[in-house]
Amino acid sequence: MSASVDKFSRLAALKPAHRIAQTPAALRAPDECDPVSKLLGGGIARNHYGEHLAIRNWFSTPEFSEPSAGVLDLLTKAPAPQNHPGRRERASESGRYKNGSRDGAGSRRMRDAVQNPEKWLFLDTETTGLAGGTGTYAFLVGLAWWDAGGLQVEQLFLRDFSEEHSLLHELAERLAERPVLVTFNGKSFDWPLLENRFTMTRAIRLPSLAAHLDLLHPARALWKLRLGSVRLVELERHVLDAAKLGWHREDDVSSALIPQFYFDYLRGGSAKPLAGVVKHNQMDLRGLAALYGKINSLLDEHQAAHEDTDSLDLFGLSRYLNRRGEQERAHAMCAQALGAGLPADFRPLATRELAIMARRRGDVERAASLWLELVQHPRDGAVACEHLAIHYERTARDLGRAVEFAELALAKTQRQSAHSRDPYAAARAARAEKKLLCRLERLRHRIEKGGGRLQAPLLARTASASASSKGR
Repeated sequence: MSASVDKFSRLAALKPAHRIAQTPAALRAPDECDPVSKLLGGGIARNHYGEHLAIRNWFSTPEFSEPSAGVLDLLTKAPAPQNHPGRRERASESGRYKNGSRDGAGSRRMRDAVQNPEKWLFLDTETTGLAGGTGTYAFLVGLAWWDAGGLQVEQLFLRDFSEEHSLLHELAERLAERPVLVTFNGKSFDWPLLENRFTMTRAIRLPSLAAHLDLLHPARALWKLRLGSVRLVELERHVLDAAKLGWHREDDVSSALIPQFYFDYLRGGSAKPLAGVVKHNQMDLRGLAALYGKINSLLDEHQAAHEDTDSLDLFGLSRYLNRRGEQERAHAMCAQALGAGLPADFRPLATRELAIMARRRGDVERAASLWLELVQHPRDGAVACEHLAIHYERTARDLGRAVEFAELALAKTQRQSAHSRDPYAAARAARAEKKLLCRLERLRHRIEKGGGRLQAPLLARTASASASSKGR
C-alpha cells in the first residue's frame, strides 16, 4: 500500500502547477447540406452537448499592447468619493470586500490574472434583442485573445437555438482558460445576458471571472467631452484612426437590423446578411482590442507628455484620474488642458476643478487666484466668492475682504435663485443662503469683538480721506 501511495505521489508531482491554456479543438468541415457554415467560413465544433458553428480568424492588427501595471490599477480601482474623507475611507473598506474577498479588487487572484495578458478574453455578442430578458439569446458570441503579436478571433454561432448548450459549454471552457473578461458595455448587457443563459441551462456551471474590465466607462470619461457619443464606431473613427489600422466600416450592417436578419434566417430566409453580421462582430472585437491599446497609452504616466492630445481629452483624463485618487497627475493634466486652450464652454469648469485641486495640495494662493478668475462667471461666481471669503478669513486673515466676498456670494446666490424655475435649485440656494448668512454673522461678530468697524472698502477709503483733509 505504501509503495502504491508513493508511486501516485510521484505522478502527482509531475502535474503542471498552473493550468495551461489549451488550443481550441480542430473543427470539422461543414457538409454540403450546411450552406450557412460555408457562407460564414466556419467549421463544426462538437462537444458532449452537441454541435455549433465556430469561425476562426487571426488578424495582425491591432498589434499586442503591453499592459502597464499602473494603468491596470486605475482600470480596476473603484472611483473614490470626493469632498469627504470619511466617505473615501468607507469606500476603500467596502472595496476590500468586493467580489467576495476581503482584499476585493486587489485580491491576489485578480492581480495575477489581470497582469497576465494571456488570461485576457475580449468578448462581444450579437443577440436576438436588446431587452435582455429570458427570451433573448446570444446567437453569436465573439471571442478574441492576444496571440503571436496579433489578435486571434473565434466566433461561436447558433445555427439553431438547440445548439445553445454546446456554445455555452465552449464559452465556459474559454473562460476557464482566460478568466479576465474585457468588454465594451459588457457589464451592463453582454455578461448579464450570458449569466442568465448559463443559469437557464441548469446544467452548465456559470464561469467564475477573475476580473472584468469594461472599457466603456474609461472611454466615456476620456472622450465624451469632445465626441459627445462614445459608441465604438465613433471611437474608431475619431480616436483610433481605423484607416491607419487597416480596416473600415463603409459596408457595415446596422446594429438595429441584426436581430431581424437572424430571425429571417431561422424562418428559412437568406443567410447572406449574416455574413455582414459576422464581419460586424469581428470589427467590434478588433476595435475593442485597439481601444484598450489607446487607453493604455493615454493613462500610462511613463508614456509621452501628451503634447498632441486634444485639450478636451486632457481635461477628461484629469477628471478620470482625480476620481481615482491620482491627485498630482490630475492637477498636472488639468493645468495642461487649460494651457492648451480649452473651449470657452469648458474653461470655467476646468478652472473651478483646478482651484479645488490646488487647495487640496496646499497651494492656497494659486487656488485664490483661480477663484478670482471666476468671480464674474454667471454660474460659478457665487461659489468662487464663497471660497474667496473662506480664503480671506482663514488664510489671509483679512476679515473685511472676507465679508466683502461673502456678501457678494449671498447677492449672487439670491439672484440665481430668483431667476431659477427648478425647485431643487431653489432648495439648494436656500441652504447656501443660510450658510452664507451664518458666515456673515460670525465674521461681523469677530470684527466687532476685535474693536473694528465693518465698512465697505470704498467707504473706508472715503472716510479716511475726509478725516485727512479736516486735519489739514
